[in-house]
Amino acid sequence: MKKTVLIRSLACTLLFGMGVATGLVAQTLNDSPQRVEQKRTDLSGAPGMEVIASIAEYKPGDTVDAHVHHGVEAAYVVQGASVQMAGKEPMTLATGSTTLNLRDVRHGGFKVVGDTSLKLFTVHVVDKGKPLYDYSK
Repeated sequence: MKKTVLIRSLACTLLFGMGVATGLVAQTLNDSPQRVEQKRTDLSGAPGMEVIASIAEYKPGDTVDAHVHHGVEAAYVVQGASVQMAGKEPMTLATGSTTLNLRDVRHGGFKVVGDTSLKLFTVHVVDKGKPLYDYSK
């Protein structure tokens, strides 16, 4: 009897651990490697939504692929830099500027050019359980 309980407990623990690991790997594969999450919490009064605060640094030569979010993204430019979209002239994202990207609206699709890194503080208010980024093709 004790052996059966022990085996069942170990099996449950293993299955739980594999589920957690799978979730972490899936999130990492669909995430921006430059993003460092600071805090995450449920959005009170809005079941199924969460708020995620992050900092990201994109070094010269890094790209921000075109993508959408399942919710709203607010970004504050901590350190401005020059960026260039394909086929366009470089433009500056100025330090202190802000942007709002609405639900399911494609944005990004640029490369950091010049010799200064782009540093952003972002807040996402998004559907819980969906990937933070869905990359457009």
